[in-house]
Formats: sequence, structure tokens, C-alpha cells
Amino acid sequence: MTAPMKAIGAPADLPVLMGDLAAQAREAARSLGLASTAQKNEALDAMARAIRSNAAAILQANAQDVADARAGGATAAFLDRLTLTQARVEAMADGVKVVREIDDPVGRVTERWQRPNGMTIERVRVPLGVVAVIFESRPNVCADAGVLCLKSGNAVILRGGSESFRSCRAIHACLVEGLREARLPEAAITLVPTRDRAAVGLLLSGMNGGIDVIVPRGGKSLVARVEAEARVPVFAHLEGVNHVYVDGAADLAMAKAVVLNSKMRRPGVCGAAETLLVDRSGVRDILKPLVEALIEAGCEVRGDSDVQGVDPRVRSAADSDWNTEYGDAIISARVVDGCGGAIDHIQRHGSRHTDAIVTEDPETAARFLNEVDSAIVLHNASTQFADGGEFGFGAEIGIATGKFHARGPVGAEQLTSFKYRVHGDGQVRP
Repeated sequence: MTAPMKAIGAPADLPVLMGDLAAQAREAARSLGLASTAQKNEALDAMARAIRSNAAAILQANAQDVADARAGGATAAFLDRLTLTQARVEAMADGVKVVREIDDPVGRVTERWQRPNGMTIERVRVPLGVVAVIFESRPNVCADAGVLCLKSGNAVILRGGSESFRSCRAIHACLVEGLREARLPEAAITLVPTRDRAAVGLLLSGMNGGIDVIVPRGGKSLVARVEAEARVPVFAHLEGVNHVYVDGAADLAMAKAVVLNSKMRRPGVCGAAETLLVDRSGVRDILKPLVEALIEAGCEVRGDSDVQGVDPRVRSAADSDWNTEYGDAIISARVVDGCGGAIDHIQRHGSRHTDAIVTEDPETAARFLNEVDSAIVLHNASTQFADGGEFGFGAEIGIATGKFHARGPVGAEQLTSFKYRVHGDGQVRP
């Protein structure tokens, strides 16, 4: 495996270092935007092989990161996001292979039409250029972002969290090995080689036109800083205050399965449910068994007076609970007046990330799916399907909750823009 890059940390070196990285990435983007699908796929094949063959080194680096985080008092949910296992490393390599198999979006003509004067106009997908991805604890983002940007013809500068520093360096070495094997510029996937937080501010400045778009992947404070300071466009990936609404016409067994999976499969991921809403007509037959199932699974339930009334173990919910992304085995719960009440609650307190309804009534389901203004809306399915891999994208850089350019899982296609190609035979404008 390629030796990890030397870590540096002297603040005085940082502006020069970051300027060099941005310039190299810009030059790499020019080459990558013209690379053939076959060449990009060759690199992806090599990356997947490198990740698998160097799994032991990746896990050893990750174990050091996890040990430091645990010693620093990190929460169980944070440690889960940070931790890699053999299965997770295999899944990372599998994700690279899935990205390899998806259609190359670069150069795809999405529309073509002819004008009355005989000119033909085409709308064609092109790379964005240089993407800066700023993320926190999840080291798999290093691989996901790297390969998605490669497939979409973009160079990427990765700035991972200090807690995952060693893990990201080990993964990045595998990605560089793939680039080298396919004869692509190594600067196409760059990892910032320092924990110094000043690097984030430099990236947000846009590096004198060296960066085209910034993608923040982390908690509310990171996203808030990026949106406040960035001088280049941002794909907003806000917090996941996600809801599951269980309608009075829901199947109880299905509701239990969906609610438990939505909250407890991995409580720390952005697709985890944070609030349970239950139709008032289901307080006796639906709410009580759902609350019992959550508590028995180890989840703390914070509810309104109606929810507290069905189980004495329910803690009283504060007003702030309805707006909180816990990232842990905690859920807020409220009784609402039907689908309209659920939609109103989500409109007031949701983050437009992912929301689900459980119901056997198709008309109620259709209303929820049409009226809830979130990037992902599900019917009779867990919110934890909010994932690019589950959408068939192979991986994702994150879930975009804004409405401009990209929304929902950001995969290779969402990392492209477009331009118009016009074909004429001598036309001039009168």
C-alpha cells in the first residue's frame, strides 16, 4: 500500500500548503473531466482491491482513532459512527464496485432539440470541477466522497475530522493506489494532511477560485459554520430531525418493525428517526405497544402527556425535544390529530431530511407523500433507507436538504452540472 502522506500541523505552513493542494486539485480536475469511463473504472477496480487487501491496516488505524475517542469521553453513538469493522470495510469496498457499475454521467446528453433556423441544441452533463468535502467522524465518507467525485469527473479535497484522522489516511492511501494504477493524477483525490482546524476556514474561503462547491457532512455546528462562512456554493446537508408518523390505519406489526429499525438500527446516523408521531385514534391499540417496544429495546422515550399516560417510564418532553437530532437511543413522541396534524408538526419542527408514514390507507399515504416537503419521504419503510447505497447510487456524499441543484442522496449524477452545445451550419442572428 502507498505510504500515508506525512502529517503536518504548523499553522504558518498552512496557507501555502492549502494553496498548493487547491492548485494541484484544479489541474487534476481538468484531466479527470476528460478521462474516459474505462480509465475511471480501472481506477475504481483498483481502489476496491486495495481497500480489501489493506483491510488490516485500515482497521489498525481505526482502532487507534477509536481508542483516543473513547479515552476522550466520546458518546456511544459517536463511537459507532467512528468505528470500522471487517464487515464495514468490506461494505466500503462493495460500495466502490457499485459506483464502478453505475452509468458515467459525464458527457450524457439529457435533452436535444432543433430550432426553426436549423440549429441543434444539446444539454450535456459536465463535472462541477473541484469539490471540497468537510466531514467529521465517519471515515467511510473518505471513500464514498472520493469515488463518487472520481466517477463524476471531479477532483475532491477531503478534510476529515480529527477523530478519524488515522483511519482516513489509511483509506486515502488505497484510493491513491487506484489512481496511480489507472494513470490518473493523484491530486484528483486529496486528503488535507493536518488536524489543524484553520484548514476548514481556508477551504471555506474558496482558495482564490480553486474550489467550486463545498459539501459539509457533519453536525449542526459544522453545517452552520459552513453556511455562514463559505464564499462558494454549498450543498446544504442539515441535521436529520426525522419523523415516523404511525397512522390509525397502520398494521401494528409493520409499525413496530419500521419504528424500531428507524430509531435503533444505528441511532447515530443522519437517517435515524428522532420523533414518533401517532394518530390519536391509535393511542390505545398502537401507541402503547410501540412505546413498550422502544423502551424494551433500550431507547429512552420523551413524550407529551398522552404518551406519558400509556407508560410511566416515559419522560416528559421539553419544547426543545421536538427540534432535536439526538444521534443516540432517544426518541421524542407525540400524539397528533391524524395525518394533517402530523404534517403540521413536521412542517414546524422537521429539517426537511427524511420522514415516513406507516399506514394501510392509500389516500392517507398519498397525502403525506405529496404534502411533506422533505428530501426523502417514505411509505411503510424505515427512515434508515435514507442512504445513497440503498438508492442504487453506490454511495453518497450526504443527504442534501436544500432545494437548489441537488436534493436527497448526492451521488455521481448530482455531482455534475450541465452546459449547452449548439450545432449550426453557418447561422447568423438577424
